[in-house]
Parts: sequence; C-alpha cells; structure tokens
Amino acid sequence: MATKNYLDAWYKKEDYWAIIIAVGLILTGTIAFLGGSAKWLAAMAINIPGWAGDFGKIAEYLSKNATGVAILFSFFAVVFTAAGRVLGYKTGNYLTSFSALFLLSIFVTILGSNKFLKEWQLETPLLALLTGLIISNTIKLPQWFQAGLRTEFYVKTGIVLMGATLPFTVIMQAGPLAMLQATIVAVVTFATIYYAATRLFGLDRRFGATLAAGGSICGVSASIAIGGACRAEKEHVSVSISMVIIWAVAMIFLLPTLAKSLGLAAGPAGAWIGTSEFADAAGFAAAEAMGDERAVKTFTLMKVVGRDMFVGIWALLAAFLSVTRWENKTAAEASQVSIKEIWVRFPKFIIGFLAASVFTTLVLTYLDPKLGANFTKEVIGPIKSLRGWTFTWTFLCIGLTTRLKDLTSFGWKPLAAFAIGVIINVPLGYVLSNVLFVDYWLGVK
Repeated sequence: MATKNYLDAWYKKEDYWAIIIAVGLILTGTIAFLGGSAKWLAAMAINIPGWAGDFGKIAEYLSKNATGVAILFSFFAVVFTAAGRVLGYKTGNYLTSFSALFLLSIFVTILGSNKFLKEWQLETPLLALLTGLIISNTIKLPQWFQAGLRTEFYVKTGIVLMGATLPFTVIMQAGPLAMLQATIVAVVTFATIYYAATRLFGLDRRFGATLAAGGSICGVSASIAIGGACRAEKEHVSVSISMVIIWAVAMIFLLPTLAKSLGLAAGPAGAWIGTSEFADAAGFAAAEAMGDERAVKTFTLMKVVGRDMFVGIWALLAAFLSVTRWENKTAAEASQVSIKEIWVRFPKFIIGFLAASVFTTLVLTYLDPKLGANFTKEVIGPIKSLRGWTFTWTFLCIGLTTRLKDLTSFGWKPLAAFAIGVIINVPLGYVLSNVLFVDYWLGVK
C-alpha cells in the first residue's frame, strides 16, 4: 500500500465517519434529553417484541410504530448516504441498496424475535448471517446491491455506539488485564501461524506475517494493515482475508455452542469469544448468541479494548522487519520506518468508542441519580437498540458478501497454517478466560 494513501484527507476514511455519525447521535440525543425533547430518539429505537404463532402481534406493533420505523430508516439512510458520497460510493446505488438491506433487516429481526427460534438459539445475529449466506450462495446479486454492503462501516459505527453503553470505569478496570491477555494471545497465535506458514509450508515470510496478523490481532483490518506495512502481494492479503472470514464464520457457531455445552458463565464466555474470534463483526454475533449482555461487554473489552489496539504496533513491527530482513533493504531505508506508522495503522474508530464511553460516564456522574436513571432509559437504552440494528446490517453484509465456493480456491497451505493457529488459539483463550483470569471476567456486570 503506497505511502501516499496514508496521507489522504481524514474525511475519506470510514473510521472518522463512523465516529462522526455515532458520536453525533449520542451528543444530539443528550442535548435533546437535557432540553426535554428526546422522544424522537426513543421512537426510532425499534424493538420487535417476542411472538409465537400469532403474527398479528408483530403487525400491530409495526402499525403502532410505523413513524419510528420511518425515522430509523430515514436517519441512517441520510447519514450513511451523505458519508458515502464523500467516501466515493455511488449515491443512487448506495441508497437503493441500503433500502433493500433495511427491509431485509426488518424481516430477519422479526424472525429472530420468534420464541420457537430463540429456543433453538437462532437469535437475530445468526439468522442475519444465515440469511445472507443463503441469498449470496443461491442467487446472483445485482451489481447495484453491492454498493450498500459496507460491513466494516456498519460494525465500526456500532462499536462507537457500544462505547456509550459501556461505562469508562469498567474499561479502565479491564484495560490492564485485557491488554495482558491480548498480548499473550497475539504473540502466541502470531508466532504459531507465522512459523507454520513459513517453516512448515514454505510460504513467503510476508505472506506468513499477513496470515498471522489476521489470526492474532483484529482479522480483516489487521490483514490489510500488516499486509500493506510489509509490502505483501495483493493476493496474499486477499487469501488472508478469506482465511479470517472462513474461521470467523465457523467460530460464530462453534464458540457459543461450546460455551453453552460447558456451562460457562456469560462473562468468561464473552472474554473467550473475544480472545478466539477473528473479526469484530463475527465476534459480536457470537457474543450476542450467548443471550446475555455481559457476554457482549466482556467480548468488547477483550477484542476491542485488548486485541484491536495492537494493530498499529504490529504494523510498525512488520514494516520494520520487512525493510530490514525480508526485502534486503539498506540501513538508510530501514531507518525510514517511523513511529508514525502506529498512528497511521491504528484503528481510529476505537478512539470514538472510548470517547463515547467517557462522555456518557461523565454525564451520568454529573446528573443526580433520578435524572441519571432517566438518561439511561431515554438515551442509553435507545442507543443500545440502535447499536443492535447496525450489527444486524453488519451480519447480513457478512453473509451477502461471502461466496463459499470462492473460499476454496486458494490451496491448502494457507488454510493449514491458519488452522494450526486456531488449534492453539482456542484452547489458550479458554484457559486464559475461564481459568487464569476467570474471577475478573465473572465480576463484569
């Protein structure tokens, strides 16, 4: 990835627009609450009620809340389309595609609210993923529909919104432990995949580093960042992303199933998912499948606060090794690797996540208890619901952009190297989350 790409204007980056949209919503909602006019925020927080055989209950709810559904759609359609225009999306195609995605998300959310499906652990995130996979692997999607399938954009917006629902005090308490656990996992998993790829299977060292980053740090983002930092081939980055997708999708089903069969508590289970999942979006789906908000919180602390923060540091390390060892560059060229690389590669949406957490924590600190309780109900509650919608769009996009046939076209060596990393990572994550640090993760409320 050329250096000039790093210098593009900030407004050409999805991370910044995710922050603007999410933090803007949080600030606007807070100001409206303090001014006594936050009803519009509650109105757009559509929560489909549970139902069994009587679909009339859903029809009645949607009829009563038609205005709220319209506000929900209009708000996100406007802000995403406006941001997309700046980011270079084709406005007409994006708006049409997002409209179709929104309608599909309503359908999936209704299904996910069915009590029978809930008993079978088919919650909305998993249904969204399965629906997307079925559609993308049985129907040829029209080209215009691709414009609205922005997985990373939706999940980043959702993660920043997530910050508003997670007190900063919890993040500060978890920070050192999450970073320690993330360090152990990142180093062990990276070394395992890199060694298997380069020593056992003879793959290029830059290819091995890109694969290892995808499996040990933060999935797709890490594959792109580290692949660019060490000048890996474009095909290497694509294969690494494919590996991340394959295992991330598999872990959506495997980790919650194992956690439930082992009778794990929600907190340690969420931390295990955060340690052993390979992508934020897939990890949220797996954590949501636990059916307990504590699993989502501990997943976020482990994956977002812990592992995702490593991407800049690892990118700097990969760039340095590439220049000094893998590309046979001169000492002068090696010295050009700058500490600024950390900032360039650092996932900026994490700053938005932390800012949202600090802001809502300060607001609750300065409000009296009664007003604070109302703020939690009228602002944080709806934001949690809106976060859920962004994740539903994310899971649909994962499924709609995953072609199972395409994932088998890259040969067995990268798959084998990544699989060896998985074999080490999953048990290690279990031991760290459910044995060594179990007392802390049990204490997260």
